Amino acid sequence: MPLFTRHDGDLVRGETPMRRIMPYLMPSRNGSLVLHDSVFQIQDTRAWLKAYNLAHKEHATLFHLLAYAAAQALHARPALNRFVTGGRIYQRRGVQVSFVVKKELKDEGASTTVRLAVMPGEPFRVFADRLAGIVHEAQHTDRAVDRETALIMHLPGFLVRGLVALARGLDRWNLFPRFMTRPDPMFASLFLANLGSAGISDAYHHLYEYGTVSIFGAVSAPCRMPFVEGDDVVVRPGVRVRWSFDERIHDAFYSARSLNLVRRIVEAPHEHLGAPEGEPAFSAAGSRLPHR
Repeated sequence: MPLFTRHDGDLVRGETPMRRIMPYLMPSRNGSLVLHDSVFQIQDTRAWLKAYNLAHKEHATLFHLLAYAAAQALHARPALNRFVTGGRIYQRRGVQVSFVVKKELKDEGASTTVRLAVMPGEPFRVFADRLAGIVHEAQHTDRAVDRETALIMHLPGFLVRGLVALARGLDRWNLFPRFMTRPDPMFASLFLANLGSAGISDAYHHLYEYGTVSIFGAVSAPCRMPFVEGDDVVVRPGVRVRWSFDERIHDAFYSARSLNLVRRIVEAPHEHLGAPEGEPAFSAAGSRLPHR
């Protein structure tokens, strides 16, 4: 049916009755929120990134690697790359990562939100270069989405509420035009927040009811933390990512295994991406993945 057709996703069919009824039992994202805590040991990760930065012109950070790993995990585990709208579950077309860019690193500095599409198996260097480019552009240009938001907020409150209600209605009935959703960071697979860069650690984040983002990852500041190795407890550098995701898109078991793939890529990039001096890239065929 036309009203079940979207430009950014395909209606999921063949799900169990329990899965299909969940959007009716839990009509909001935050009413179906599941929280998951991931802890990454990054001693080998830091060594890999150091070697990568010595071999390549564009500098890459731990956040670059986390975003890349999360995007590639969604390509490898596509059932987590879904969203719910209008009481129906959709398989998203493509993988997109959104994140906040601070224009100036000070309290009153403005910020903006950007969205980056990621291809399956895209070389890490290409991804890191594109991410650096979009960050630079966001910091030095006045983006259309910010201008449009500023314009809307000059309107009286009742008109703003009406426009938001109209946008939600268009999205619910799959009538939101492509030119409005494609650049919108709220229409993405995943939202990552580098809270550690702002000195914030160990915080979960809610999901947004507007848009189609079903997963939010809050990245803490790296620090030394205890890890169990055999019968011993050792202190190693680590980072914590606290995930919030919509349970309606898939069950917690599948979701946790998918997020565990992110941890495996980040902790062992040499194994999953290859040597940092060359053209490292994730290959689902070359990794031991859990069942899709």
